[in-house]
Amino acid sequence: MPSLTRTLAAGVTGGLVASLAMNLFQRVAAPAFGQGGSNDDPATVKAADSVTRRVTGEAVTQKHRETAGSLVHYATGAALGAGYALAARRWPQTTAGFGLAYGVAIATLLDDAAVPAFGWGPAPTDTPPATHAYGLASHAVFGLALEGTRRGIEAALD
Repeated sequence: MPSLTRTLAAGVTGGLVASLAMNLFQRVAAPAFGQGGSNDDPATVKAADSVTRRVTGEAVTQKHRETAGSLVHYATGAALGAGYALAARRWPQTTAGFGLAYGVAIATLLDDAAVPAFGWGPAPTDTPPATHAYGLASHAVFGLALEGTRRGIEAALD
């Protein structure tokens, strides 16, 4: 079994690579899913704004909103990658479907539960089917890229 440090390094790196893969997928796929064109901040920016307000009492400035949203996206990806790698270390079935099951679970947990619960986006019943499909596809890419990267790093470090 790989060391805990190697497991975490593979998971964090996998999460960062998967976050990038998800961003690239969304850039290409958004028009096919009828996404884009909204003037509303994405959930990642709203999350950054919530945290910043709790810490400083002020909102993220307009100048820093995009960067703050990216930081939330990549930090979340790194944390999800670390959690995934730790789970895969203990329960190998976590990697079912080469990370696809994890990606779908994350889409459900984040998009359908956490985002509406924190007020960063609409409830699942108020979200159009194309948006659900876009979120599932995006997180499927995340899961697949996460598992591929995690597996590759662990093999390279063996």
